[in-house]
Order: sequence, then structure tokens, then C-alpha cells
Amino acid sequence: MPSRRSARTVVVTGGSAGIGRAVGRLFAQKGCRVGVIARGEERLKDAVVDLERRGAAKAAYAVADVSNAAALEAAADHLEAELGPIEVWVNDAMLTIYSPFLDIKPEEYERITKVTYLGQVNGTRAALKRMAPRRRGSIVNVSSGLAYRGIPLQSAYCGAKFAIRGFFESIRSEIEHDDLGINMSMVHLPGINTPQFDWAPNRMPRQVQPVPPIYQPEVPARAIVRAADTGERDLYVGLPTLKLMAGTLLAPALMDRLMAIKTWKGQQTRHPVLPGRAEDEGNLFEPSPLPIAAHGRFDRRAKDRGIVLNGSELRALLFLSPFAVGAMVGLLGSALLRRRLA
Repeated sequence: MPSRRSARTVVVTGGSAGIGRAVGRLFAQKGCRVGVIARGEERLKDAVVDLERRGAAKAAYAVADVSNAAALEAAADHLEAELGPIEVWVNDAMLTIYSPFLDIKPEEYERITKVTYLGQVNGTRAALKRMAPRRRGSIVNVSSGLAYRGIPLQSAYCGAKFAIRGFFESIRSEIEHDDLGINMSMVHLPGINTPQFDWAPNRMPRQVQPVPPIYQPEVPARAIVRAADTGERDLYVGLPTLKLMAGTLLAPALMDRLMAIKTWKGQQTRHPVLPGRAEDEGNLFEPSPLPIAAHGRFDRRAKDRGIVLNGSELRALLFLSPFAVGAMVGLLGSALLRRRLA
């Protein structure tokens, strides 16, 4: 474990629960100074106690809505004053809704886009303004396989994740142009067992879930910490993410049909939605009052290990291994056929 003087200062947005909570814990175990940003102060206080108990050299929090650029700037100032110069910034905060497009209100769509997309824009700006003069640092953008392949019932979230990918490529090119010495990475995730499936608004007749297979939040957390340590441009977590990438590249029309069947059903459990839930705004405009946690309610089904490939490894798999590509297309076709026959 590094000394307090040599420990890095890490900031995680959305750091009070879910993947952000798991990421903060791993950095704490490495002896880092960890700052967490979210909307709910009581949850943040709980996170700080948890982080210090797990080995953080020091932990601090700042209350901010990431969609508010001025508030996020103030949060970054506060955390640097508490913890020292920020060396790692993780953009993790997000919102979503589970609903057909026409059932989403315009203000809900705007809210999800502001938090999920502009939250990462604002976070990247806050981080770069502080890292650029020092010419060092690492920014990790938490993304998804849904940044490459949209699925039904999450159009707002998918659109925001696609936008993040374009933004990431532009800013990374600017960093390269100016030779700033700052690493910028993107980590693409599969379905994760987090509380969002109880917190997000749900307009479907049944309770929602991650599309199986489901992974524990520690799986992407390890990849996010790895990206911060190595500066790898892209990391792809879990076999479902690889299948989405391959299928979209090789057979996009087939993927449209497969997603229409598989993920519409795959995002719902067998349990009916609770009465009144369809009118519930969930955590879009206020933090959810439900209990905080890193994990959601799918512990019995979630995997604690998953494959992680960087961009070079993924390209080698797709372009240098005809057998692997053929097998992937065969799996997609077989899945569609099975759904038709079911």
C-alpha cells in the first residue's frame, strides 16, 4: 500500500452506489485518496465511512448533480482542497428509463441525456482543466456495449452512450494533438447487478432486470481501475459486450431483429411491476429513497468473473480469427431461430 504522501487522488462520479461504489472501494483498497460525487448527501457520507474502512488514505465527498457544470466545477475544487490534485477521474454517473420511446416524456428524455451524456462532458471538462496544466492524469469514461448497439426500451440511455463515444474520440484526439500526457479510456460494460433496476422509472408490465448473463459490479470495477492504471484506450467487459460488437459489425440487420425479440423480453422478469410504478419518476429528478448498495437484487444470478479484452485484443479476435467470427455469427443466427421457434 502506498504512503499517504504518494497515494493518488481519485474522483468517482456516481460514487455512492452501484458500479461507482465498487470502483471507489477498489481504489480505497489500493490506498488511494478517494473523492465521491453524487446527489444524495447521506449516501455520500455513508460511502466515505465505507471507503476509509476499506483502506483509503483519505476519503471525501461533494454533493453535485453532474448535469450542472458549475456545480461539478465547485465539487472538483472542494475535493482537490480536501484530497490534493486529482490524478484519476472516473465518469460513472448515469440515469435511464425502461420504456417504449413514445411513452417517455420529453422532460424525462432530456433529463437522462443531460445526466448520462452531459454528465460525462462536464466531468471530463472539470478533470482536464486541472490535469492539463500539470500534464498528467487519467480519465476513465464508463460506457456500455449499448454505445455500439442500441436496444429497445432504453432509447434515451443508448443515445446518450453513443454520444459519449463520439465525444470521447474527439477529446482524445485533442489530447493527442496537444501532447498533454493525459490518458483517456473508455470501458464498455454488459448487464450489471446494480440498484438502478429498482431506482429507474419502469413503464413495462413486469419488473426489469439486466439482460442475462448478469455480472457483479466488481467485474467492471476491476476493469475501470485497470484502465486508470494502464491508460488503455478501450476495455470490453464480458462476453455479451463482445457479441454485441461482433454482431453489429458483421450482421447489423440480423441484430435489429434479434434485439427486437431477445432484449425486449430479456429486460423483464416474470414478476409484475408494483402498483403505481409506471407513474413513478424513479430517481430521475431526485435521488431514490430506496436503500443504498453496490449490488442490486440479482446476487444469486450474477457472475463474479468475466472476460476483459482491450481494443487490440478485440480486433485480433474479430479480424484475425475467421473461426471466431463464424462462430459468433452462427450463435446470433441460432439465437434468432430459437426465439422464432419458441
